[in-house]
Amino acid sequence: MDNRPFMFGIPVEDNHFIGRQSEVERLAANFRYGINTILLSPRRWGKTSLVNKVASMVNSKDVIVVTMDIFSCRNEYDFFNTFSENILKQTASKIEEWKDLAKGFIERLVPKFSLSLDGQAEYGVSLGITPKTHQPEEVLSLPEMIADRKGCHIVVCIDEFQQVGEFPDSLNVQKRMRTVWQHQQNVSYCLYGSKMHMMTNLFQKKSYPFYKFGEIQYLKNIPLETWMPYIQGGFAKQGKTISGQFVQQLCESVDYQSSYVQQLAYDTLLLTNHEVTEEILKVALNDLIDQNSVVYIEQTQSLTSYQLNFLRAVLSGQTSDFGKKEVRDNFDLGSPSNVTRLKNALIDKELIELTANGYIIGDPVLRLWLKRIL
Repeated sequence: MDNRPFMFGIPVEDNHFIGRQSEVERLAANFRYGINTILLSPRRWGKTSLVNKVASMVNSKDVIVVTMDIFSCRNEYDFFNTFSENILKQTASKIEEWKDLAKGFIERLVPKFSLSLDGQAEYGVSLGITPKTHQPEEVLSLPEMIADRKGCHIVVCIDEFQQVGEFPDSLNVQKRMRTVWQHQQNVSYCLYGSKMHMMTNLFQKKSYPFYKFGEIQYLKNIPLETWMPYIQGGFAKQGKTISGQFVQQLCESVDYQSSYVQQLAYDTLLLTNHEVTEEILKVALNDLIDQNSVVYIEQTQSLTSYQLNFLRAVLSGQTSDFGKKEVRDNFDLGSPSNVTRLKNALIDKELIELTANGYIIGDPVLRLWLKRIL
């Protein structure tokens, strides 16, 4: 039995998955009807939790959802091995079935299988695909071949898909993927990742192969009316109380970002004996900043003076017009061309984001930490 009052740091599930009803319904429909989907949002907004939730709902003999994370992949054939191994593991339960499904594909390999103690369920499979054993198009066609043989539809969900943009010869890799995947009749794809600016480039730039590959869904923040009963219920289960005012204050202090809301609620709960007070919430927020400070130090320790000045400008409320002389002079940003370089560098380092309202520091806890030190 799960007795955790709040959940963070891992994909949330069961009673900890709250809200997102419209997103769940839409993504479930896309999975069932074979619509390619790209999920876009900043990190910690719950993309993985959403995909896992929908996968658990639609998985059946007719619709098989395969999930994988390619964060560790550094080149095309790293990806092909991760891709194929997950397709095989999650579409069949026994070695004999894998061999039958992958007939014509697996014979050139000497796969390594790891089994449970009873030999009935697999733990893993290592294929060792190389350019000598398989051409890219052959690997990319594997899920279609399996879907055809099983008489089902397969949904392939790939987390950290932005890694593809970092592969050597990335544009040609993307072209090969797009060329094969767009013609598949029994397979659809759900692609998402933690680096929003890289994902946006991959799917919204007209010059990139994955432009208009599928429906783009933007995740929004979970609203206060959804958080309110969940957080108050979590406190009540521990014999403690938190007022609606402090729930709102808690959510607003971290911009309603799901993982941070859960973590701050947990920190606040641990500090509370009976009822949350202003001081308890303040201490919990400072604790949250401290817990993340090591990561932020690593992110910012190599920044130049100009880059730090740009962050100071954003912290002061400046979101646009950085190229204007008075703004550059006021914050010591250098020349207009230097401003452009600063923007690009800080976006690449995931310290700022470009939104409809201009440049912001999207991570609310990072923003609070920077206010401490700048």
